[in-house]
Amino acid sequence: MTFRLIGIDSPVVRETGEVRRRVADLVHLATDGAVGSDDVLAGRASLPDLGVTSLGYLRLIDALEREFGVDIDTTAPLATLDDVVDQLT
Repeated sequence: MTFRLIGIDSPVVRETGEVRRRVADLVHLATDGAVGSDDVLAGRASLPDLGVTSLGYLRLIDALEREFGVDIDTTAPLATLDDVVDQLT
């Protein structure tokens, strides 16, 4: 599956797998490495269960908005990788 992300400069088409990998990498960065990208991709636990703190969520939301050129709805669930990817599609 592919979808179009409208960025600041130009439209970008990305594969869902590519987006999932990039989101997992951003979780890793937002948590200063406390949460591994592979752990996020495995999907065995929610992001809070993996160790994403409230500060980590704020950093992740900021990174997602800059990376993908979207506004993240913070009232919607963001507990799993799928929740986050759903916000981007």
